Amino acid sequence: MARKAHPDAATEPDPWTPSEHGRERLRSALLDGGVAGVNSHDRQNVFWKLTRLVHGDPDSRFGLTGVDTLPFEEVLRLMGEAGGFDPDPSVRHGLVLVDADRVLDAAGRVGDRLAVAAERGERALLASGHPTGLPLLYQAVGDLLTDAGAKLLRPLEGFTWEEGGRRRQIRYFGGVAMLTDRSSALHTHGPEAMERMLEETEPDLVFADHGFAGAAIEAGIDTVSIADVNDPALLVARHQGRAGPVIVMDDNVQPEAYWPVFQAIAEPFRRRDLV
Repeated sequence: MARKAHPDAATEPDPWTPSEHGRERLRSALLDGGVAGVNSHDRQNVFWKLTRLVHGDPDSRFGLTGVDTLPFEEVLRLMGEAGGFDPDPSVRHGLVLVDADRVLDAAGRVGDRLAVAAERGERALLASGHPTGLPLLYQAVGDLLTDAGAKLLRPLEGFTWEEGGRRRQIRYFGGVAMLTDRSSALHTHGPEAMERMLEETEPDLVFADHGFAGAAIEAGIDTVSIADVNDPALLVARHQGRAGPVIVMDDNVQPEAYWPVFQAIAEPFRRRDLV
């Protein structure tokens, strides 16, 4: 449960409690944790993945139609602008540096939309295709939402099906939907799980990544999302006016490292006195 910081608490606030940390501390923590700064994907990888999208690769589209229509240079420009790295198409090798301030700014925009959802008592759905990196962030946001008045949905909890000869099941971890094989949570880009979930319910808002976000956007659901620098589909959908804010950052570092992103998301809740 997201908690209010007690006025007599220790000088160092709890990183997962909505509280004042200061911009510089949040920025430094993002860099120290690898959420921003040097990304785990270099320029060669980013160029390869962006090229796959513009060539129509299904795995790169995240269940979205019409996101493979822009030229490579335009997609690179969008990603460079969102991540804060050089979009020069002639620089094909080297590191990709993600700007910490842009991560915090985008997280604040996501927080604005989530705070509105809480004020309105909306029904929200949280889901992740990145079970090794993002679950703590989503779970903390889920607590923030429910404490402030939103309702978390859990469609098709435990639903199992066969896909390509493999067993798949939707499970919820702290209110966050993930795709599993019943024994392990799975990294997935696919939209199929969310497509099935949306057959059962229609949330007012989705906060997700990968194909979970892509399928929600494709279905016309108001969606805020997370994307790494080599996954441009959600950002293209945002550019097309089909999606809400996208936080561009490294999406697979240690789960505890995302606490500054949570604090930036929580700040609009604090401004509205929702926590």
